[in-house]
Amino acid sequence: MSNLPNTEQLVAGIQQWLRCESPSNYPEGIAAMARIIADQAAAAGLTVEVSSLGSATGPLLYVTNRAPGDTRPGILILGHMDTVHPVGTLLENPVRIEGDRLYGPGGYDMKAGIYLALSALAALARPGATRLPVDFLMVPDEETGSHASRVHIERFAANAKYALVCEPARPNGGKCVTARKGTGMLTLNVKGRPSHAGMAHEKGRSAIREMAHQVLALEAMTDYERGVTVSVGTIAGGTVTNTVPAQCRCVVDFRVPDMGAAEDVLRRMRELCAVGPDVELDIDVELNRPPMVKTEAAAALLALAQGYAERAGFPLEDAPMTGGGSDANFTSALGVPTLDGLGADGDGAHTLHEYVLVPTLEMRLKFWELLLKELA
Repeated sequence: MSNLPNTEQLVAGIQQWLRCESPSNYPEGIAAMARIIADQAAAAGLTVEVSSLGSATGPLLYVTNRAPGDTRPGILILGHMDTVHPVGTLLENPVRIEGDRLYGPGGYDMKAGIYLALSALAALARPGATRLPVDFLMVPDEETGSHASRVHIERFAANAKYALVCEPARPNGGKCVTARKGTGMLTLNVKGRPSHAGMAHEKGRSAIREMAHQVLALEAMTDYERGVTVSVGTIAGGTVTNTVPAQCRCVVDFRVPDMGAAEDVLRRMRELCAVGPDVELDIDVELNRPPMVKTEAAAALLALAQGYAERAGFPLEDAPMTGGGSDANFTSALGVPTLDGLGADGDGAHTLHEYVLVPTLEMRLKFWELLLKELA
């Protein structure tokens, strides 16, 4: 007989988590969230470790059902405890049920997904209850790029046979994800020469004018057919209106479908040259998340997962490549067969109408139990 929680119990547990606000820039809230999860995991008999990543971010939380001395490659579950919603969002988007929807900040992305995976693992806490040992890593900074936690994700991925990620299922059908674009960022600083805008305009070198040329060059790198997008997201420059501006800065987001495209975009950005005379460009560019490319091994893992989903009562379809990144990008790039978008079904990620579909919770939980119990 299954000891999995029912819908009422799942809703009550998820609601408790949603009432703990944990935005990425609020380490205290993430630490409180980690304590709630850690206590729940420990009560189920799982091994729990909480590690500091420094005062600027929340802690790293690790939960496992590994027996002492078991070093076999296992199943790595990834989730993030941080949300994009600032403290006080509960006043605008309170935790509540309307019809078949459970509302609350960070529920769909991704506290409900973590709750489902942890509930399944709690039911399989006894060593030997799963064919493979299960490592569950929950990070505090995914929404801001996983800069502090990436090294830990990659360390656990080095001993993983499979990776399963609790990002929300895609809306309108609950599809999973096997391919994501890589994400990168460029910061461009232009240095010009200040001068009085009225009395000595010709002596100045406008950093804003130069930046206008560079913005056009950057945006022109977008290639929809290839799946490359480049977006100048923020720009700032100048000091006062009667001075030729000597400084200008922009920050650019770019997305690439594969490493070939990534290397091409990185090269073109690093080779940017000044158009006007007597100006300097300072270029800082990085690929923050490598592309998640669907491999034959990932396709085989998907086929197994689809069988488990069918047994749990729902069809699991594969979504088209998505432009958003996740921690699945890291595990996939290391060659670990990875499935993403296995979390809760719902919609509205990063909005004030974010919700989880309550009638799907038990099916999704059973799916997680089958994944963890039967993957070998």
